[in-house]
Amino acid sequence: MSHNSEISKAEQRQLAVAAATLGPWRAAATVGALGGGVALVLGAIADGIGLGVVAGALSAALLLFFVVGGAGAVLGDKKGAGSGSDRRIRRWAEAHPWRVAAVPGALMIVTDVVVHQIFTGQGLFGSLWDGLCRGALVVLVVGMVGRFSRRRA
Repeated sequence: MSHNSEISKAEQRQLAVAAATLGPWRAAATVGALGGGVALVLGAIADGIGLGVVAGALSAALLLFFVVGGAGAVLGDKKGAGSGSDRRIRRWAEAHPWRVAAVPGALMIVTDVVVHQIFTGQGLFGSLWDGLCRGALVVLVVGMVGRFSRRRA
């Protein structure tokens, strides 16, 4: 698995998804819920409660959720726990942080567009643009965390 030429594009996508699933998603859900709650309270104080405020808070919660979960996936388990296949997937993720970062980034885009379509009167293209911007932010943060935190042998 050390040579990319030996791994097909489909297998690389599967490895990226598998690596992303190894992230600390429970902790990410907690951080996202807390951040979304804070955003909801601040939005309600500033603008009153409304569907736009709810959508903004949900977007903030999703952003934090995907950043924390994705960053944890590229950082890996420092204790080295897990099965042999988990360790191999984590090593691959350390070597390919941008591919792993694309998974939570893509999920951020999809969920953010859905949230804005359900809760706001924003058009599809406006929702898609906002989702793309937030997804790009997730990819940038997760990819940079993975890129600059590689373990030194």
